[in-house]
Amino acid sequence: MSVMDVFWIFFMLTALQPILRQKMLEAARQRLLSLIERERNSRVILLIHRQETMSILGFPLMKYIDINDSEQVLRAIHLTDDDVPIDMVLHTPGGLVLASLQIARALAQHKGKVTIFVPHYAMSGGTLIALAADEIIMSPHAVLGPVDPQLGQYPAASLLKVVEQKPISEIDDQTLILADQAKKAIEQVRKSVRELIGDKMPQEKAEEVATLLATGTWTHDHPITFEDAKQIGLPVNTEIPELILRLLTLYPQPTRYQPTVEYIPEPRHSSKK
Repeated sequence: MSVMDVFWIFFMLTALQPILRQKMLEAARQRLLSLIERERNSRVILLIHRQETMSILGFPLMKYIDINDSEQVLRAIHLTDDDVPIDMVLHTPGGLVLASLQIARALAQHKGKVTIFVPHYAMSGGTLIALAADEIIMSPHAVLGPVDPQLGQYPAASLLKVVEQKPISEIDDQTLILADQAKKAIEQVRKSVRELIGDKMPQEKAEEVATLLATGTWTHDHPITFEDAKQIGLPVNTEIPELILRLLTLYPQPTRYQPTVEYIPEPRHSSKK
């Protein structure tokens, strides 16, 4: 064997190492997913967003909840029998209201118990999804966030403040149009939140919570801790299983694309059958 042969073998092994490492990581995740499903007798769905690094330019690109995510989650729910509990692990900064609401409503309509696990954070659209759960289990230092709409770079509530505090003659047409859209967006999200939590608390309390979360009470990145969520009246506790925390460690900061929704792609039937 020549020096050149050794060089090429070394080159090939070096090139294949990231691929093999990724395959081993994916296999480890699938094994742990199967273990959690067996222990909890449930369907486990992951919605995890990590910061991606583009392979050529090398700058970070944040991932958010999008329509592709909602399609995959809805497919996972469709493959799950009505009386099989669903456990969903959320780790996300949020995303499209449309996609988040699709997921939340599908979870709310599922007849089996729905549990949301938040190991670290589920902000904005992630919180909207969590509101559909029968139980939200957070790590002691995990956070949720407000669900007030954002119109481009502007909070909807702040656009309404501009119209309230300035004479209309001093407001340009674009701001007036945005304010009109902001009013509609806030009301739509407020009604959606009330819909999701209406069967978990009295109607008067549901109205209060919906207004608190959807109308710009806080800045959009304000952390809602376990204590805050409990005081608000959400069904939360901090008894998060160790296996869920271990599962998140199998999602290290990636250097290339990986799916953000993952589940075992086969029907999940009730054990009662």
